[in-house]
Amino acid sequence: MDAKQKKVEALEKRMEEPDFWENQDQAQKLIRESNLLKAWTKPASEVKIRLENVSSLLPDAIDLEDEGLIEELASELEEVQDIVGELEIRKMLSGELDSKNCYLEINAGAGGTESCDWVSILSRMYERWATRRGWKVEVVDRLDGEVAGLKSITYKFSGNFAYGYAKSEKGVHRLVRISPFDSSNRRHTSFASVDVIPEITDDIQIEIRPEDIRIDTFRASGAGGQHVNVTDSAVRITHLPTNIVISCQSERSQTQNKETCLKMLRSKLYEKEVIEREEALKQLGGEKKEIAWGSQIRNYVFQPYTLVKDTRTKVESTNVQAVMDGDLDPFIYAYLKEFGG
Repeated sequence: MDAKQKKVEALEKRMEEPDFWENQDQAQKLIRESNLLKAWTKPASEVKIRLENVSSLLPDAIDLEDEGLIEELASELEEVQDIVGELEIRKMLSGELDSKNCYLEINAGAGGTESCDWVSILSRMYERWATRRGWKVEVVDRLDGEVAGLKSITYKFSGNFAYGYAKSEKGVHRLVRISPFDSSNRRHTSFASVDVIPEITDDIQIEIRPEDIRIDTFRASGAGGQHVNVTDSAVRITHLPTNIVISCQSERSQTQNKETCLKMLRSKLYEKEVIEREEALKQLGGEKKEIAWGSQIRNYVFQPYTLVKDTRTKVESTNVQAVMDGDLDPFIYAYLKEFGG
């Protein structure tokens, strides 16, 4: 931690120099490096100060039998413990991509309107979770359902270790409930898939050859005023060698949407390369643990009882409403503890 703090001080000193902004790319890189280091040093410093305050006040509170102050200090210790717990989890996020921003994409499975409604419920859950973490949340692409809900939606989450935390959400999410769209009040099972990819920065070079991609333009749908309905501003790019498809309609101009698509495509290709490299190393090292991203990872039961259960870690919660309001950290922390960063 001392080494990190010295590095932060050196970077801040560099930022104060008059020629710092002459090279914009280099300046942004140094700022990102500084922010990542501060994500460690600031909470660690805060913990140290708050712990020292409790240590100095607690003996007097006990001597004076001041129950109110003792309770306050106990509450302070719980908050400090939460911060330390968060740092311990973050320590597991040492992968090459973990510190990056990320894109989170939700797609409806088979089931028509019911599955589209499930996508909209999940989208709200992830928005609230990301907002709780203090991340910036942007909608990159969305496709509305024909009757209700969403066929798909893609977010960009910008914040420290966004990919490291969000990657555990990759996989199929299963909902069991009495459908509000069924007049007979029968129980329905719906599926939605979640994919998470890191945003790669300009310092990572991934070549995309023009002959390897097909670019289609179409009219944007959904909210956005009249403009989105009168021009072919939305863009879809298909990477022919891998059959990866990326679409974007969040920006007003076709050019901006194309740039966003290409950026996301580079991110997907880079993630694919890193995962293949890590898998090869695991096989060389005799690694037996296997994580199948495409499999069902979590069940959400709304009726006849309430339960959210992770199929990988067996962590569960009967407070479905809290989970749907973004209380995902217990599931994510358990995943990181069991499977590592």
